[in-house]
Amino acid sequence: ARQAVLNGARGFVTKPIMAEEFWSTVHQLLSENRVPDEPVGQAVRVGRVVVFIGPKGGTGRTMMAVNTALAILEQTGQSVVMVDADYSAPALDVVLNLEGERDISTLTARASRLDKDLVASVLAKHTSGLQVLLAPPPLYGSLDISLPQVEQIVSQLRLMFDWVIIDLGSLIDDSSYAFLDSADYVVMTVLPELVCLRNARLLLDQIVARGYPEEKVWIVLNRAGINGGVSKSDIEERLHVHIRHTIPDDQPLVSLSINRGVPLYLSHRRSAVARAIEEFAAMFVAGATKQIAKAEKLAEAPAQPSSNPLSRMFRRFSSASAAR
Repeated sequence: ARQAVLNGARGFVTKPIMAEEFWSTVHQLLSENRVPDEPVGQAVRVGRVVVFIGPKGGTGRTMMAVNTALAILEQTGQSVVMVDADYSAPALDVVLNLEGERDISTLTARASRLDKDLVASVLAKHTSGLQVLLAPPPLYGSLDISLPQVEQIVSQLRLMFDWVIIDLGSLIDDSSYAFLDSADYVVMTVLPELVCLRNARLLLDQIVARGYPEEKVWIVLNRAGINGGVSKSDIEERLHVHIRHTIPDDQPLVSLSINRGVPLYLSHRRSAVARAIEEFAAMFVAGATKQIAKAEKLAEAPAQPSSNPLSRMFRRFSSASAAR
């Protein structure tokens, strides 16, 4: 027995083996070696990530991202953060009239040691309640940000906010794919003109090659109805996609809102553009609500039997004893 203890034995039964003693020993071992079950219904809820991209500049990507974020904020009352990930031509500071002393470069140097307090100290606050992770000024050149750094930053933001809205640049590189991979939805804004549609087809080919499911990528037609523009049906035929939503043309209003630094969803709520964006945001809110309900239903499902090998052995022995 002494040698058995030295070799790691945790319990003994004496001969002749008595059933009561045997099962008592097994029960004791099970209680000592039990692997705690995962808590049911206590999963950490993470925020939804929506990435806005455009096949070229001037498609209204930033306008759509900002006003959609504000519409989601109003419709849900949930926390929303925006990320300016267009490092060659950042625009969120201008569109929202924000001045921030810090930007995402503050976080990249400490990406492996991020915490809630550090991230919160870097975010710029808009009067609407929207918070923004700004990009460095373009005069500093492109930001050197790695894929792991992007993953760390987005993961932390998802833990802090219900919605993470990312305004991504037109140039797609490894760091861009890190943002896209993290997304629940990718929104591509297109214009009804051939150069944009040609580039959109090329960008869609890259995304398809990445393996993203079709329901992840949403195509939005901006400036719909513009004189001389390609029709919605022709665009769908050329791109082989379904256009999820259309935004009417009102370039004077869009230009005014950008130049004033006041998003049109706040200043011109009754405009056709604002109403169209409000409807678009409601589509995200409805989809997220359904997915959350589905996740909660799964969390409430009865726990599966333990996978502990000793537990399985005990169940087999118990069944055999009951059969006798």
